[in-house]
Amino acid sequence: MKKTVAEVLKSKPISNVYSVTPDSSVFAAMKLMAEKGIGALVVLEGERLAGIVSERDYVRKVAVQERPPANLKVSDIMTGKVITVTPGEDARHCMELMTNGRLRHLPVVEDGRLIGLLSIGDLVKDIISHQENLIQHLEQYIRGE
Repeated sequence: MKKTVAEVLKSKPISNVYSVTPDSSVFAAMKLMAEKGIGALVVLEGERLAGIVSERDYVRKVAVQERPPANLKVSDIMTGKVITVTPGEDARHCMELMTNGRLRHLPVVEDGRLIGLLSIGDLVKDIISHQENLIQHLEQYIRGE
């Protein structure tokens, strides 16, 4: 059974997508990530997806280069070319995209509007749940139930 991105998003316990603007300070973005216990924020210009900023961006473009985060804007370190998916796409395809692209987050866009954020953890949880259900059904079948 193939699951769609929409079905995976629907099964998430919390579907909040936190965002910042390109002009937000890097410090404010990192503080928001720390407060919310998340690893990435979408970057929005109005309702348009402008990019994504992650802990990885911070480490590679700020910490390692010893740049002061208070003087930097999110636009200075964000990833601007973002791979997105639509709600109708196959979750397995998303796992391939994330694995091949070494991505941890995929914004979900419909009609040019951001509707969710899919993480690698969301997909792994979904796969584990599917496998547990399959094992349960096979065990019932073997027992003749």
